[in-house]
Amino acid sequence: MKPVNAHYFKSIQKRDGRVDDFDLEKIVMAIYKAAEAVGGHDMDTARRLANLVVVYLRDEKKIVLPAVEEVQDAVEKILIENGHAKTAKAYILYRDRRTRIREGKSELMDAVAETLVETNRENANVGNSPSAKMLQIASAASRQYYLSRLIPEDIAQAHINGDIHIHDLDFYAKTLTCVQIPLGRLLHTGFDTGHGYIRPPKRPSSAAALAAIILQSSQNDMHGGQSFAFFDRDMADFVDGADENEVYQAMEGLVYNLNSMHSRAGAQVPFSSINLGCDTSEAGRLVTRSLLQAYARGLGRGETPIFPNIIFRVKSGVNLNPGDPNYDLFQLAIQTAATRMNPTFSFMDAPHNKPFNGEVAYMGCRTRVIADRHGNAVSDGRGNLSFTSINLPRIALKSNGDVNQFYRLLEETLTLVARQLMHRYQIQAHLKVKDMPFLMGQALYVESDQLQPYDEIARAIRHGTLSIGFIGLAETLTVLTGANQAQSQASRQLGLEIVRFMRRMTDFFADQYDLNFTLLATPAEGLSGRFLGIDKKVYGIIPGVTDKDYYTNSFHVPVSSDVTAYEKMSIEAPYHEMTNAGHISYVELDAPPVNNLAAFETVIRTMGQLGVGYGGINFPIDECRICGYRGLIDEECPTCGSQDIRRIRRITGYLSTVDRFNAAKQSELHDRHAHLH
Repeated sequence: MKPVNAHYFKSIQKRDGRVDDFDLEKIVMAIYKAAEAVGGHDMDTARRLANLVVVYLRDEKKIVLPAVEEVQDAVEKILIENGHAKTAKAYILYRDRRTRIREGKSELMDAVAETLVETNRENANVGNSPSAKMLQIASAASRQYYLSRLIPEDIAQAHINGDIHIHDLDFYAKTLTCVQIPLGRLLHTGFDTGHGYIRPPKRPSSAAALAAIILQSSQNDMHGGQSFAFFDRDMADFVDGADENEVYQAMEGLVYNLNSMHSRAGAQVPFSSINLGCDTSEAGRLVTRSLLQAYARGLGRGETPIFPNIIFRVKSGVNLNPGDPNYDLFQLAIQTAATRMNPTFSFMDAPHNKPFNGEVAYMGCRTRVIADRHGNAVSDGRGNLSFTSINLPRIALKSNGDVNQFYRLLEETLTLVARQLMHRYQIQAHLKVKDMPFLMGQALYVESDQLQPYDEIARAIRHGTLSIGFIGLAETLTVLTGANQAQSQASRQLGLEIVRFMRRMTDFFADQYDLNFTLLATPAEGLSGRFLGIDKKVYGIIPGVTDKDYYTNSFHVPVSSDVTAYEKMSIEAPYHEMTNAGHISYVELDAPPVNNLAAFETVIRTMGQLGVGYGGINFPIDECRICGYRGLIDEECPTCGSQDIRRIRRITGYLSTVDRFNAAKQSELHDRHAHLH
C-alpha cells in the first residue's frame, strides 16, 4: 500500500502550537501498540487503518493542517467503525495515560514554582526551610509519578477528581505510616542506627536521650507518627533508684529534644506521642510525674511545647478515683492540660477499649491499633500501613439526596478504596528489610526479628492495619436530610447508620482479604479544604454544605454549632466504638481553664462515662515572644506592647502555631465556637 503522508499531509500542529513534520509511522505504531495490548500482532492491519485515518481527515473533515488531538480523535473513530472496539479501548486508555503524564509534568513544574516561594500548608509541622522545600519538591514529583505510572487508572482518577484521597501519596511505594515503638526492649537490648551499636543506658538522662534518638530514627524510615505505648513502664527500669531531680532533668531534656530534633530531610521534628499514666510502680510513677512537670514548665522561656503529644491513660482502679494508686497523677495531668492543652486523655474503660485490658494506645492524630487477625491484640510493635479517605459529601451530592442511591454509591466507593489499599499493600509487602533499616532492621515491628536484610517484609506488616477514612459526615447529612447531626434527631440517627454501614463493609474487607482492615475517623488537615474546593467548583455554593472553606472533620459536630460540651460528647461518643482505626473528640473553650479545674475534670470524666475512647479540651494559648507573657492576647502584648505573638491551637490532634495552619484550617479556626456549660 502506497504511503500517503508525503502527499496528503506535510505537517502537523503540536499541542503547544508548534508545527512539525507529519509522520504516518507514528499513527501506525500507536494503533499497533494498542492492538498488541489486546492480543493483536498484525502490522499490515495497523498500516491500513492508519491510512484510513488520513483519508478521513483529508476527505471528510477537509483538514489541511491536522492537530494532534484531531488525529487521535480520528484514530478512535476509525478503529470503532472498522470493528476494532477492543483496540480502540486500549488506545483510549493509552491516550489518557499519556495525557495524565503530560499534565503531570506541567502540574509538577507549577508545584515546584510555588514551593520555591513557600512550602504548602498541607502539614502544619513542616517549616519553610530549604530542606523543607526540597522535601516538598520531591513529594510533588513522587505524587505525579505514582498517579500517572503506578496506580490503576480508575483509582488514580478517583483521587484526582476528589472522590477519594490517598493519604501520603508521595510515599505510596516507599514505606509505612506509623508505629507504636517497643521502647523497653530497645533500651534493654541496645540498637544500631547504622553507624554502630548503641549499648543499653544506665542513667535516666541517657535513657531519655536514647528515647529521642529512637523516635527520630524510626521517623526517618516512615512518613507518619511515632509513639511510645507504655512510656512510664518502659522507662521505669532506667530511673529506679535515681532521685527526683535527675529524673526531672532527663524528662526536660526529652521535651527539649523532641521540639528541636529534625527528621525527614530536616524538614520537621518527629510526630511524637507518649502514652502513660497506668504504671503504678514507684519508678513508673516518677517518670509520669517528672514528664508532666517538665511539660508544664515549658521550654527555655516558658513556651508551650508542641511535642510530644502526651496521652494520659485513664483507668478505673488505677488513677480515676480517690484512693486509686495513681489518682494524684491524674490530678497532675488535669492541671498540666488546663495550662498547656496537653495531655489529651484516652479511656481504657470505654466499651471498645475495655476488652483489651489496658493494652490500647493512641497516637496524637488519633490512630489506634490493637486487634490483630495474625497475632495477639497488642499495640507495641504495630502501626497503620496506609489509609485512604472517602469524600462523603460528594457521594451525597451525587445521589441527589436519595438515601438508597447514596448507600449504593457508598458501597461502590468503599470497594474501590479497599482495592486501592490492597494494591498499595502488595507493593509494601515486597519492600525489603534493608529499605527500612531501623524500623525493620532493628526489629521494631512484630515478627521483623525473624527477617534478614534482603527478606521481604510481608510477614511483619500483616500485623499492621489498612484503614478506610471519611470526612464531612455533617455536610453529608445536610445534603440527605437538610440538617446535620447537631440539628436533628433524625439526622443523628442516620449518621450513626451510615458509619455503622461503613464499619460493616470494612469488617467484610478484613474477612475477604484476611488483613486488618479498619475504619478511621480521618484527621483531615489539608484534605478538608481539598475536597471542599473541588466540590464547590462542581456543585456551586450549597448552604450548610459548600458555603465555607472546609468540610467538617470526620464525624464531628460542625465547629460553629451552639451546643454544650455534654451535648457534643453525647453526639460524638457512639462513633468512637465504630471507628476502630482511631478517633478523637474535643470540647472547645474560649480561654485556658486554669482557674476552674473542677469543671475541666468534670468534662474529662463525662467523656469517659459517655464512651469516648480518646478526647481532649481545646482553648487558645497566646504567648509573647518578647517578654514571655501568656494569656489571651488580642493584637499586642498587654505587658510589653509587642505584636510578636506565638498563637498555639490544636490541629487534627497535634498542637501547632496558627501561622502554620493552611487556609482551610485558618477558616475553620475562625468558625470555632466555645461549647457552653
